[in-house]
Amino acid sequence: MKAELLAVFGDDLMVANAARVSMAKHHDQFDEESDSRLIRYLAREGHWTPFGQPQAQFRLEAPIFVARQWYRHTIGTVRNEVSRRYVDDEPRFFEPKEWRSRPEGNIKQGSGEPLTKQDQSYLHYLLINMHERALDGYRDMLIRGVAPEQARMILPQTMYTTWVETASLAYWARLCNLRLDSHAQKETGELAMQVAIHMAKAFPHSWAALMDNTHA
Repeated sequence: MKAELLAVFGDDLMVANAARVSMAKHHDQFDEESDSRLIRYLAREGHWTPFGQPQAQFRLEAPIFVARQWYRHTIGTVRNEVSRRYVDDEPRFFEPKEWRSRPEGNIKQGSGEPLTKQDQSYLHYLLINMHERALDGYRDMLIRGVAPEQARMILPQTMYTTWVETASLAYWARLCNLRLDSHAQKETGELAMQVAIHMAKAFPHSWAALMDNTHA
């Protein structure tokens, strides 16, 4: 999985000035003391609109089952995804590093401990075999002249997809706070971590404040 930062609009100073405009004030340069203190206050008190001013655009690549979970976040973002109605190049498939057990008790916990080595080996074989069969079927359909928009239906959720997504600093912080939670799916969290690393570099003060205040 991959999160590539394509563009950034704004910085920590934009956040501070967006809040400061209510008092008809403006800073031309970021002040490490007063501006960072203001940003921490905004995050702590849940004043999210100043964090909605800066924007960041990513090119994201992940298996479909991760992308569809990611797409549950809809407010404040726009995205465009590659379409296999028009693209019929060779698909790539995701292979997990390990297989996790079904959790005991509450299914909302997602998954439990890793399965045994014997199970890991068998499940890896099972997945590879499934990928090969799906790919062979997909190729055969295309050779026989089937439209790509129909041939794609036999491809599994482990197939990689790519999309471009643009959203505010506030959106990315909400998404990462949710997807980096210990109860979130591990694979989705791995993609969110890549986004978080980029955002922490682009907005160091704002990102630190927002990640300390999960409801900001």
